[in-house]
Amino acid sequence: MFISAQLSCYPLADDFKPPIKAIIKRLEDSGLEVYPNRMSTQMFGEFDEVMKVLSETMRWSFEQYGKVVFTVNFLEGDRRPRS
Repeated sequence: MFISAQLSCYPLADDFKPPIKAIIKRLEDSGLEVYPNRMSTQMFGEFDEVMKVLSETMRWSFEQYGKVVFTVNFLEGDRRPRS
């Protein structure tokens, strides 16, 4: 099953940009289709792979940065984003 996930990340720290950039880098290095923008990061891929990458990335961010708030929206579908 192909899904889309839209992730927003809010590190609870004064210097919040470095953790966000590091999280986006990990997502981009995962092999998924990843499209960061100013408000969120969109990911596209097979359900199991997207969920695995999200789980590993979120765990890593909690271990590295402590308290981080994540919001994620999911959409099931077999279409990739249009160019």
